[in-house]
Amino acid sequence: MASSAVKLHDGAGTPGDGTGENAVRLIVADSQTIFRVGLRKIFAVEDDIRVVGQAETYGQALSAISKFNADVILFEAALAGNPAEAISELLRRAPNSKLIIVTADAHEEETLEFFRRGAHGIVERAVEPETLIDCIHKVGQGELWLDPQAVRWVLKAYRSQTTRPVGPVPNVHLTQKELLIVSCVAQGMKNKEIAQRVNTTEQVVKNYLRKVYDKLGVSDRLELALYCLHHRLLDNSENPSVSAEPTAESEASAIPAEPEKVS
Repeated sequence: MASSAVKLHDGAGTPGDGTGENAVRLIVADSQTIFRVGLRKIFAVEDDIRVVGQAETYGQALSAISKFNADVILFEAALAGNPAEAISELLRRAPNSKLIIVTADAHEEETLEFFRRGAHGIVERAVEPETLIDCIHKVGQGELWLDPQAVRWVLKAYRSQTTRPVGPVPNVHLTQKELLIVSCVAQGMKNKEIAQRVNTTEQVVKNYLRKVYDKLGVSDRLELALYCLHHRLLDNSENPSVSAEPTAESEASAIPAEPEKVS
């Protein structure tokens, strides 16, 4: 077993080595060699992800973050005896890096604690490669990565804080359709589920969410859900009749398509 983190790239620019101008620099810290090798093969064809270092122990992970300037650290929770404390230590030593935790099976208590400690994303080891790549991209851009179940856990924890302050209702007008979509997001629904709920397409849902984000000054689904709870935005809203809504075709023509940024 190696005693120090292993550097994977020397900066030589070859196709697929993640040397794009805006490539996400990644450190992979995981105890399973086959998992690290598999990730290297997956990332080798991604021009905007560059693996700069790897580690197979917690000690090596600490060494790696001191040697390599990484945008994102992919860290196996099982590497540390106390993963929550490890998150705090890793981010203390690499304050400019963002941390994605890999777990065997995410649970509510540890998910909440990991995010409280500063984790930017949590994925299970069985995650699909495309989903992991999307997660790395979003986290590298400064967004949080939460699956629908994690959103529900976070909202449940937030609601349990009975002493939380309630902000004044903002002077922002949301249409009934926007309120319905926001309500679906607050319930942890995916875009596909929301589209089915309101009889439209996923792209139209994304367009609506982007407009809502801009109106409320939030950047992702979690911020939107917490915003609604803090301002009790949905307390007095009524869901409109879905059958009375415009068709997907008329919606698509009424709302300009924008670059996807909805997590």
